[in-house]
Amino acid sequence: MSKPTDLVQGTLDLLILRTLTHEPMHGWGIAQRIQIVSNQVLQVRQGALYPALHRLEQQGWIRAEWGDSENNRRAKFYSLTKAGQKYLQREKANWERLSSAIGLVLDEARS
Repeated sequence: MSKPTDLVQGTLDLLILRTLTHEPMHGWGIAQRIQIVSNQVLQVRQGALYPALHRLEQQGWIRAEWGDSENNRRAKFYSLTKAGQKYLQREKANWERLSSAIGLVLDEARS
């Protein structure tokens, strides 16, 4: 099996927001969920995750509340706001359009 891939800059926000559509989660849980759902291909490093969470909170797209984790430790739990849901819908549509266009170019290059 190949090693996990670091995320391309700009995709992490989208992945975090999508992950938080399921339920509020703490940072480590978000990173783990992304890695599991991606079949161990994507790896979110703490050095990228926590600045992204802070940035998303400043933008008003997520909110944070202190709570107890599954191992009874205090942790910040992040949840998606209504503004975050709207932003996610827009960015998901943009990502799908962009990835489709890149696929067209890559497929054309094989012809």
